[in-house]
This record gives sequence, C-alpha cells and structure tokens, in this order.
Amino acid sequence: MLTKKRTNSAPPAPHMLNRLASAVGGAVDRRTFLRRSGIAAGGAALGAVLPVGSVRKAAAVETAPTAGGNIEMKRTVCTHCSVGCTVEAEVSNGVWIGQEPGYDSPFNLGAHCAKGASVREHAHGERRLKHPMKLEGGKWKRISWDEAVNEVGDRLMAIREKSGPDSVYWLGSAKHSNEQAYLFRKFAAMWGTNNVDHQARICHSTTVAGVANTWGYGAMTNSYNDIHNSKVIFLIGGNPAEAHPVSMQHVLRAKEKNKAHLIVADPRFTRTAARADEYLRFRPGTDVALIWGILWHVLENGWEDKDYIRRRVYGFDEIRKEVAKWTPDEVERVTGAPPEQLKRVAQMMASNKPGTLIWCMGGTQHSNGNNNTRAYCVLQLALGNMGVSGGGTNIFRGHDNVQGATDLGVLADTLPGYYGLAEGSWKHWARVWELDEEWLKSRFAEGMMNATGIPVSRWIDGVLEDKENLEQPNTVQGMVFWGHAPNSQTRLPEMKQAMEKLDTLVVIDPYPTVTAVLHDRTDGVYLLPAATQFETSGSVTASNRSLQWREKVVDPLFESKPDHTIMTLFARKFGFENELLKNIQVNGDEPLVEDITREFNKGMWTIGYTGQSPERLKDHMKHQHHFDKTTLRAVGGPLDGEYYGMPWPCWGTAEMRHPGSANLYDTSLPVAQGGMGFRARFGVEHEGVNLLAEDSYPEGSEIEDGYPEFTMAMLKKLGWDKDLTDEERQTIESIGGDSVNWKTDLSGGIQRVAIKHGCAPYGNAKARTVVWTFPDPVPLHREPLYTPRRDLVADYPTYEDKTFWRVPTLYKSIQENDFSKDFPIILTSGRLVEYEGGGDETRSNPWLAELQQEMFVEINQADANDNGIRDGADVWVHGPNGGKVRVKAMITDRVARGVAFMPFHFGGHFQGQSLRDKYPDGADPIVLGESSNTAQTYGYDSVTQMQETKATLCRIEAA
Repeated sequence: MLTKKRTNSAPPAPHMLNRLASAVGGAVDRRTFLRRSGIAAGGAALGAVLPVGSVRKAAAVETAPTAGGNIEMKRTVCTHCSVGCTVEAEVSNGVWIGQEPGYDSPFNLGAHCAKGASVREHAHGERRLKHPMKLEGGKWKRISWDEAVNEVGDRLMAIREKSGPDSVYWLGSAKHSNEQAYLFRKFAAMWGTNNVDHQARICHSTTVAGVANTWGYGAMTNSYNDIHNSKVIFLIGGNPAEAHPVSMQHVLRAKEKNKAHLIVADPRFTRTAARADEYLRFRPGTDVALIWGILWHVLENGWEDKDYIRRRVYGFDEIRKEVAKWTPDEVERVTGAPPEQLKRVAQMMASNKPGTLIWCMGGTQHSNGNNNTRAYCVLQLALGNMGVSGGGTNIFRGHDNVQGATDLGVLADTLPGYYGLAEGSWKHWARVWELDEEWLKSRFAEGMMNATGIPVSRWIDGVLEDKENLEQPNTVQGMVFWGHAPNSQTRLPEMKQAMEKLDTLVVIDPYPTVTAVLHDRTDGVYLLPAATQFETSGSVTASNRSLQWREKVVDPLFESKPDHTIMTLFARKFGFENELLKNIQVNGDEPLVEDITREFNKGMWTIGYTGQSPERLKDHMKHQHHFDKTTLRAVGGPLDGEYYGMPWPCWGTAEMRHPGSANLYDTSLPVAQGGMGFRARFGVEHEGVNLLAEDSYPEGSEIEDGYPEFTMAMLKKLGWDKDLTDEERQTIESIGGDSVNWKTDLSGGIQRVAIKHGCAPYGNAKARTVVWTFPDPVPLHREPLYTPRRDLVADYPTYEDKTFWRVPTLYKSIQENDFSKDFPIILTSGRLVEYEGGGDETRSNPWLAELQQEMFVEINQADANDNGIRDGADVWVHGPNGGKVRVKAMITDRVARGVAFMPFHFGGHFQGQSLRDKYPDGADPIVLGESSNTAQTYGYDSVTQMQETKATLCRIEAA
C-alpha cells in the first residue's frame, strides 16, 4: 500500500488536552484534565484516557477501583465487516477509556484487525457530526433538533402532499441494529412507500437472489468456524485477508488442521491469493464460464456425486447440456484460464471432501451477478458438498449488520423476514402490528402497495428520468441518506446532478459522509447526527446468521441520538407515532429496544427469527466461553446444546428453546437440533417433474421422503392437529383455519408440531439448478456491458433493454458500442484492510488514516510502461461515461496486463478537485481522495439491479 513517511506526512497528533476532550465528550480545562486523567491522585492513570493505539489486557474483574473511579466492562460487537468480533470496552465514569478483543468469542478468538482495534476512536472521534446542521446560503448553520425535525418534516410532507409518498426515498443502513432496521422498514411502510433499500442492494443482492432461488434461503449456509472442517476451500471473488481479516484465521486453521487445499480464483493476486495452494487468475466478468469449465472436468470424469444429485437436486440434466458446451479450449478462450489448471482444480475439489466455496463482492457486483452466484451453488451441489459440515457456501458479507438489515426487510421488494409485497404478506404484518390493513393501504399511492420499489442502485434515475419513463406516479424529490455512503455507488457524476435536482437532501449519520459535499447546492441539505452502535444496545446478525447482543458502552456523545429515537421523532412529526410504536414502550423519545426485538420475534416465522428473545441473546453473550470454537455448540452449562447466537432458523417460540441451525440443509441432524432439508418454496412439481426430495430427509423424521411446506390442512391430513394446544388452534382459526401455513401462524403451533414429528416446517425439497422465473433459467455467461472482447459479443450477448424495478434499464444499447478502442484496460475495484465501506468513519480515525493516506490505482508494469507512467506518479483514470479521477499510480504484478484495480473507500475529491472546504468545520475526514466510482460506469444485474463495479473499462494517462 502507498504510505507517506510518518516524519513529514502523518496527521498531526492532537494536543493532550484535545485528546482528553475527545475522550470525555467535551472541552476541558486544566483542573478537569488533572482530575479526569488521574494525575492529581497518581500519574499512572493518564494513559488510560488517551486514544487506544494498541490492544492491551484489561482487568479480569468486572469492576475495579481506580483513581478515577470504577471501571466497568461492557461487551459489544465491532461495527466493521460481518465476522461479528466481540469488543470488550473499559468504561470509567461514563467515559470509554480502553478496549480489548473478546478472548471468549467463538468468532474472533481474541483477535482484531486494524479497524476493530481502533473502534473506540470511532465512537469518541473528534471529527464526528456533533449537532444538527443545515446548508443555508452555501454555509453550514447549526440548528436544534426541534428545528431540524420540524423543517425536514415540513419539507418532506410537502413533497408527499404534492407528488405522493413515493417521491421521498428512505435509504436505510447496514449499520442499523436489527431492531432499528425492523423499525425503519415499518416506518417506511407507514410513510407509504416501498422506495426503501440499503447497502445489500449493491453488495450481495445477487447472492440473496441466486442462493435463495437455488435451495430456499439467501444466506451463508455454514459458518466461519465450520471452515475448520473443510478439506478444500475454493475462494472466488473475495479477499478476506483484507476485507474480513479475522475470518482468515479460520481459513488458515483448516489448512493447519486438515491440510486443507486453498484455491483462490481472482483476477488480482491478493493477500489471500498469496496463501493459496492454487492461484487461478481469470478475466474479470467470466465467472460462469470459469465455473462451468471446472464442472466440465468433473462431469467428464464422472467425479460428480450421482446419488446426491438423484436424491436432492432438480434440473441437473439441463446443467449437463450447458456445461458440455464449455470445453477446455472454449473456457480458455473466454476466461484465459489454462485447461490443465482447471482440471487440476476440479480433481482437487472432487477428491478432497468436504469442501467449501466462498465468495464476496468480486462475484456479485456484475450485470451477470445472479448467474455467477447460482453457478457457484451448482458446483457445490454437483460435488455433494451442501448440507454437510465443512461444506456449504460461506458467503462473506461486508458491513456488520448487512445480513440482519436484509433479514429485517430494509429492501425495496420485501417486508421483514423476506415476506414479499403480496397482499397476504401485508395482512400478516398488519396482524403482527395490530393495525387495520385498510389504514396501511391508505398510506400508499393507488396501486403501489404491492409494487417493488426503486432500488438504491437506481435512485439517481428516479430523480433524473422523466416521470413518464418511471413506473410510479412521480419522480423522487426528497432523499434521506440514513447511514449510507454515496461514494460506494457507481455513476457519481450523475449522482451529483441528482443531488442538485432534489428538493430536499437529508443525511443522518455519525459522520457527514460524501453526501454533504458531492453536490454544489447552497440550501435544502440537512445533516443530523446519529449515535454510533456503541451508544445504544440491540442485536446484530453476523454473516453466519448468528445473532449477538450489543451492550451500550456509553451514552450518546455530543448532540447525537440513536437511530430509533430519530425515527420516533419523525413518526411523531408525521402523525403515526402511535401506530409505529403501538406495542413498544417509549421512554421519553427512545423506544425500548427489547420490545422491538419481541415484536419482530412475533412475526418473522419465515426464517426463524422467532426463538431468539433478548433474554436468550444476552445469556449467549454472557456465556461465550461455553461454546465450542468449531461447532459453535455449547458444551455443558445452562445453554448446553445450543448454537452460539442461535443462528437462524431458530424455530418456534423462545419457550421451545430451539438451539438454532449452525449448518443449513443438514439432514444428519433432527430438525429439533438444527437439521433440515432444502426448502420447498417452489411448489411440489414443475412441468410434471417432482421437486420434492427423494429418499432424503432429516434424521428422525416421521415422513421418510420429500414433503411440501406445512399448513393447518396438512396437519389435519396427517392427524397431527391433535397435538395443537387449544390456544394455538384458536389463533390459527382466527387467522384463516386450514389455509394458515407455517409462515403466517402467529401461535407458532404449526412449527412446533411439525418439529415434534421430526419435520422441517418449510418442507423437504430438492435444490433447483434451473430457476424458470429468471431471465436465464440455467446460468449463462454473458459478456460485460463494457467488454474489451468484441469477438465474444455475438456468442455471449447481454440482454435486451427493459424496464423493471420501476426504471428503464439499458443492456444491449450499451454493449453494441465498442468502448474498448478508447478505454482498453479492464477496471475493477475492491477493499483495503485499513478502511471500510465508503470510508468516512475509518478515514476520520487517526490510527487508521496514518496507515493509508493516498488513493491509488494498481497498474501492471507493461501497461504503465506503454503509457509512460512511473510508480507513485499522479495519473488520470478515465471512464467511458465521462467520469475521471486523479490518483497515484502503483505499478505491480498483482493485476494482469490489461487490468487495473482501485479501492472504493475514498471520497472528498471529485475529478481532481478537493472538497475539503465544503465539509462542516471539524467534520472533514483526515484522509480525502478520489472515489473510484466517479470513473465507474452504468451496468446492473438482470434480476436484482446490482451495480457492476468489477468489470468495466478505463483509460489511464499520466497527469
């Protein structure tokens, strides 16, 4: 990485008094400094209040007397990436003075990455947004919370009155806790719009769509810990050594414990690839062709698991037909991967089982992303690696609660628990909320309640398109960025135009983000300071589906407020506070977090978010040391047999004490202990072909074959309805009697009885390799929209242009243009270990900012020499859509000739100009830089509208 010498370029160290002021949350005088630092009673206490630069061991007791008062230990969870590392925070007199990693945590095992080791500075950061502000006459003006809520509320209600509820876009956050995410989706429903989304749209929406439509649930199937049991690890489009550093210890443990083979497939030689037994380089955007090339060797040699396919897989003959086309020569022509290497990889995977397959955004952020993720799934099914320990698809997610926010429905196409936008789903949630469905319906514009909203990847077009081209009544005129970094999205020059066209732009965040400065507006912009997750409590879901409970470390600093408090203030302003919080206790302006948890427990039967009560979650955090570090199962003690964090599905009610499900689709365990088959969510047959499992069922099942999802009618047919309690039966009858199924039964009786008889409530089906509802039922390779391989376009064309998710979307009309003559280098992007997401909070952290101070582009030596570029020199990176960025050149063989790489965490520069003077005073990040997405281009997945950032084109010139 590019790092300036510390002697002349590191951020200046804050004066000691300023450091202490940051720690205690305000200015201090000399006397306060002496008292708080402990110098008056003993100078040794001083070091504790200074910012933490390294992890140090804390006292072993929960409270210990010190010169400055008692030290309390608070257990929370890191707010970076999805591993879910425990942070032990030391708090003295309400001040967070130190931290250490959670040594008892089954996830991080006493480890932290650079970001995790510095999270105290994230909460106590001097560069946070400290009070509400508005842009007035081109200047930032401090205002009160009452002024902010009233002014913003009046502006948004005026838009709603004039143009309808869909003209305000409510953009949520993967940083929200589960409780806040749930309340946010409920809030949007009561505002009356499905124009609500969050970061998952642009990181793993193609994963969710691909995986959910293959075997039932759109989530990581096993866990980081279960990788310990793998004998081969195939990692494609991911770089956990930098993106999820603590997860890498689990990969390395498999290498040490099992002599597991690590295969890394990536266009770029990453720090993860450096640890691989086999590094497979291929052209960006050709994942399907690569996977089919590996599967060709598996099928050609008869290495597939034929019995597994017979019993548990639907449509595999169609896969055989497609894969047969991908001969070694054709795969090499398209991907650049050598045939002999692909055969070696195929044999390695087939002869070392169980094997796991891992991917991240390198596989998802493509216009062909849903095909990529489904192809990965098909390979694992062919090898029989699904539903087994050490196998599965271990999907590493980015933000700390991107899994939970997705589960809780902060999406344009679902309600909490992945209930769709159909009438039955709304009826279900109206019952949970105890609201009149007609009142809910009245909140929406006519015909829009069941209509998928505009995804966040396309909000720009919701503003800029003529309303005649949109499938909603009017354009987007008000935009609320709630915990979202805009520089993580593509097409920033057009985003700038969209921001300037809006009537009202609102940012709710602990840091102002690039949203505050990208535009050239002089008014109509509001910045509202949200508290960090360390200043509140609640649950968060790690990538492996385990829920953890964060304990509040400190009270909100400055004038910040927790997100759920801000939602309450706006709901009150908009007149639906009583409906939003009908069954939730409110203390002052803050809803009780535990009541929110209990409310979503009442409704999220689909994915088993019903058994993890606040009390159970807190017990798991308290007894972390009871859980096995590989199986995640408690050994003895009060939680004996439960899986850490009760990974969903945790069936039934909390009283059932289901242990959670460590590995999805594992039939070797009874359902009551976390076992299950594939979900029967696609019917019982398709075109006369059986979709249910054959000769396969969870251990102990009384139905020894496949079966559909459970309904009351099915219970009666089996004679199992007699096992329902009178109360359960009464609830079921009140909802709809025989038609009530396991997803809509608020009593939980159907789930309880099914599990009593050894059956999974959602049925027992085959995984489907043919998704007949998708544009490509069988995953196909399609050339990227901005492809340099014009010779392949005719053979592997993209889609026809179409309108979906309310917006017109271009495919063929882009690909038919040859951009490669003027933009000959493939451009891809990714992460750095030092920063996260859009980078505002991590680039504002002095301990991280010192590590990486320059935005850069990686260029192969040959390309650099061809263009007269020297290492460390300034260069312009031009994109085909007109965007350009000025960055430093890093000449390296990490990227192949014809490929360039940029990290996506930078912001605050725009096309060669610094925007530092546009930030509010004191709230500018320490490190600024160009955003890679300024040069990125148009391109969206054909199913989910995922943006394409991994396979576009650019031109690089010396500046």
